[in-house]
Amino acid sequence: MSWDIEKLDIDAYLRRIGYDGPHTPAAGTLRAVHLAHVRAIPFENLDVLLGRDISLDLGSLQDKMVTGGRGGYCHEHNLLFAAALERLGFTVTRHLARIRLGGRRHLPRSHAMLTVVAEGRTWLADVGFGGEGLVEPMPFEDGASVRSGPWRWRLAREDDFWVLYAGEEQLYAFRPEEPQLPSDFEVANFYVSRHPQSPFTRHVLAQRTTADERVRLEGRSFATAAELAGWLRGELGIDITPHEAETLLPLLPD
Repeated sequence: MSWDIEKLDIDAYLRRIGYDGPHTPAAGTLRAVHLAHVRAIPFENLDVLLGRDISLDLGSLQDKMVTGGRGGYCHEHNLLFAAALERLGFTVTRHLARIRLGGRRHLPRSHAMLTVVAEGRTWLADVGFGGEGLVEPMPFEDGASVRSGPWRWRLAREDDFWVLYAGEEQLYAFRPEEPQLPSDFEVANFYVSRHPQSPFTRHVLAQRTTADERVRLEGRSFATAAELAGWLRGELGIDITPHEAETLLPLLPD
């Protein structure tokens, strides 16, 4: 099985995220591209709630998130990001992790994230968690920590798992010796986008990360679909039609 990274227009991707730095597989490049991606491409699940299939083939990801100007959720973000990193010369491994928000420990492996080798060192990279997810990569080492703006993360080895924390809250846990294949992501993506217990099938989730703020749809109210569409366009850079906004309006989170 192949990830088809040759289908990615790397120049178009780098323009999309506003990155014009070095193209060498160095740690500084990894950090800069990771940061640029998180700030440029919003996290959102709108297509799930609009009844559209979420395709993970690279051509579809590129059409939606690079040339189409839209965002996506973890599988979309991190598979696109992985392809871009490999085109830049990095060694990337794709993983699936178990979400641990709220203290839960036995959820399915549904979250997509990456480990990346740069200059002989392995890094945890994840541009698609949403919420309080990573903004920049961090060393894949027990006890490692990183700060970016007002946020702090740490990585800890706990029994057979590696666990990522945002502050004191566990985000997810995974086993790095279990790299996943494209078929594994297809199964996880089907669960995330179709299962009635998935948070992505029940409420609108959308956010954009700036240097010091998470701009979220959560907690906002809109009297009309036009107001919702205008906010998404102005604050997150997401263009939707009035009909789509009308569908999404009753699904806004509290």
